[in-house]
Amino acid sequence: MNGATEPRSVTILGSTGSVGCNTVDLIARNRSAYRVVAVTANESVAKLAEQAILLQAELAVVADEARYGELKNALAGTGIEAAAGAEALIDAARRPADFVMAAIVGAVGLPPTLAAIEQGRVIGLANKETLVCAGRLMIEAARRHGARLIPVDSEHNAIFQVLEDRHRTEVSHITLTASGGPFRSMPLAEMSHITPAQAVAHPNWDMGAKISVDSATMMNKGLELIEAFYLFDIPEERIEILVHPQSVIHSLVAYSDGSVLAQLGQPDMRTPISYALAWPRRMATPVEMLDLASVASLTFESPDDVRFPAMRLARESLRNGGSAPIVLNAANEIGVQAFLDGKIEFLEIIGLVEEMLDNFSHHAIRDLDAVIELDRAVRDKTLSRLTVAAI
Repeated sequence: MNGATEPRSVTILGSTGSVGCNTVDLIARNRSAYRVVAVTANESVAKLAEQAILLQAELAVVADEARYGELKNALAGTGIEAAAGAEALIDAARRPADFVMAAIVGAVGLPPTLAAIEQGRVIGLANKETLVCAGRLMIEAARRHGARLIPVDSEHNAIFQVLEDRHRTEVSHITLTASGGPFRSMPLAEMSHITPAQAVAHPNWDMGAKISVDSATMMNKGLELIEAFYLFDIPEERIEILVHPQSVIHSLVAYSDGSVLAQLGQPDMRTPISYALAWPRRMATPVEMLDLASVASLTFESPDDVRFPAMRLARESLRNGGSAPIVLNAANEIGVQAFLDGKIEFLEIIGLVEEMLDNFSHHAIRDLDAVIELDRAVRDKTLSRLTVAAI
């Protein structure tokens, strides 16, 4: 890291996922610049132990308590502390660190992320579901505790890079770009036959299965719209979505004088991850430099809300506010997993989400306990609905 005199201490929540592995890779390439406090995983013990040893982490935590013995044995003789369970994840997030990468996928990442915020950390936010479920709570907590949220999603990271705080009132609108996923031109009649293998094969990005399916349904862009609303304090009607199949322009900010600023780069998550890791500086990465002459052309189109209704549901949830985004997210997580498990068809994912949104009343959410309680209730009802449908 340019000009750094002391290694930056880092905790990686969700180190074995896609974002986590890329974070580990970047730190491993810049070992003198970072000291790793903790790494965590849900259940991938072998990978977690390998990462902890590679980075000489002080602590490794597996969320699944039943895997504690396995982790402890894998780290025997290394001097690396082992721990397990939900509380251990929160304790890891609270340990003193300059930077916390919040990369646990899904709503389960909310408690440890909020714990890190309450310690006033700089947070690399790679878990959009936390803001979707508890955006107001997280933003208020960050302000109260002096934490800094740096988005890691490529679109929000792009906006973060070009949004000038001192001119925030002069912003006309922001535009989130979307690749359109692997099925953007597939006729609707054929989409009922999409397989999990097809859905996770994203044309541009290398991502985990859940996020890849979200991209295929375009729910990912709906969740990102809600995330942008909270991160940048921009009204929903001034957040636009534009399909850009090449994934070269990652997002745009339009100002009232007609200027439009954009961030461009290869579709490689190591670029936004590195920006968050090194902020307010930049760090060298192995990402290939963008060659616009080779790209040759950039194309754009409006999203198809008929074939991809997820974005409509996300906008409606944001307008309803309070509990609605929690219902949207929880039902979607269950629906995506059911699709990956072969229990429902691709088009049924969003139908299931819409059904759950109609089944729950929308009300104000005042604290984390309320978020967790509603999230659990929605998951239970969605699973029950799937069970009945299977009979």
